[in-house]
Amino acid sequence: MANLDEVEFSDIYLTPENVAFVHDGITRYGLKKLEIDDMAAFRQALAKGWKGKSSYSIVYAGTVYRVEKVETLTGTHYTARRMPKKTPDITKLGFPETLTNHLISLNRDSGLLLWAGPTGMGKTTSASCLMKKFLEREGGFAYTIEDPPELPLDGIYQSRRGGLGVCKQTEPPNNDWGEALKSALRSRPKYILVGEIRTPETTSQVLRAAISGHMVISTIHANSVEDALNSMIKYATAAGLNEELAADLLSRGILGVVHQKLQGTKVLFPEVRYVFANPDTTQGDQLRVLVRDRILNLGTLIESQMAKMFQGKPLFRDPGPLPADL
Repeated sequence: MANLDEVEFSDIYLTPENVAFVHDGITRYGLKKLEIDDMAAFRQALAKGWKGKSSYSIVYAGTVYRVEKVETLTGTHYTARRMPKKTPDITKLGFPETLTNHLISLNRDSGLLLWAGPTGMGKTTSASCLMKKFLEREGGFAYTIEDPPELPLDGIYQSRRGGLGVCKQTEPPNNDWGEALKSALRSRPKYILVGEIRTPETTSQVLRAAISGHMVISTIHANSVEDALNSMIKYATAAGLNEELAADLLSRGILGVVHQKLQGTKVLFPEVRYVFANPDTTQGDQLRVLVRDRILNLGTLIESQMAKMFQGKPLFRDPGPLPADL
């Protein structure tokens, strides 16, 4: 048998009966048993790393794992996702080149970029990779608010503009995402990565940040682009805003929504649908009008923008060619 760090996998499921499973790499969802020499030591590390929350991170054998701890009828079950030792380059994630170019071209703009999709579909990875690219190109100060932090972003970046980028990763104190975001805004960051939008107060603060000169990148569980936008309006309404004001804030703050699902078995690749607003808010824009008027049947607009991207045409402005090393 081998040690855990010698075996390739993304997620490992460790049952209360001390049986470990990983994806079999043959079928889409099938599992296979995994026998390793250091299983007892790994389970001990999972138990020791728990600090009272169901979601947390540990470092085992030099690798970060994102852990979910669940109490089942037969005992404690752990699901651990192996995280990359460095944040990948967004140009290597398998997105269409025109989509990647458009996303990177937004590095000097402000507003909300939202990644949507089911659980475990790479939303946080994509959002983190874009944050890294922004810092590498533009520099500036960045905050992340994550529970727990996943990919390594904390550090200093030498930007192509000549200045430095600094990123600090944080966790919401007492699970208070709204207060964490308020605190982050007081530091005047250019970029803010919010690990997940899941509360009304977080949504309200995200929307306010997006219309006040910040670039906010976040994720949300949603089944479609339209579902993501509708959820944002409902969350903001639950925070005390009336629906008309919530839709107006979202229309002014939104830069784009990318809905992402991973396909494949041995090699995963992103399947995406997306829609973007014109970064120049002084110009008329169809998406902003539709969101403001709460007309979220966006199929025609999505297909039109995706077709334009497929043809290699810029949506609003020509981002120009990317530098060879970016």
